[in-house]
Amino acid sequence: MDLSTVFEMQRRLNERINPTLYEDIQNDPELKRQLFLKFELALRQESAEAIDSLNWKWWKKDTDDWDNVKVELIDMLHFWVSMCTIAGLTANDVFELYAKKNKLNHTRQENGYNDGTYDKYAGGKEDNRVAVLGE
Repeated sequence: MDLSTVFEMQRRLNERINPTLYEDIQNDPELKRQLFLKFELALRQESAEAIDSLNWKWWKKDTDDWDNVKVELIDMLHFWVSMCTIAGLTANDVFELYAKKNKLNHTRQENGYNDGTYDKYAGGKEDNRVAVLGE
């Protein structure tokens, strides 16, 4: 199984929940925006649930539940992939943009990002727009 399979499985689940979801968002930009924000809020909630599975309270002795962290991470993936599909990204798009951004992050590290000397706007445009989006 690969990332494309994950995207397809999530798309099918989203369409099972709402059969006209992807059609609807093509015709209604406000709905598209609202659904993206709902998925993002759900992703945050799953992240909070993952955090609650670990003993983050330094004043309290408790055990960590790494098995539940794994489940919450998968829940987060469901919502993250949904956000990608709402934004019009395919698994290939994600891979390509990730590879470009990863390369840019290495370039930043090699050229002073850690010590604050790297200029993200060299040449007048933000480096993300040039290196990742190809503008």
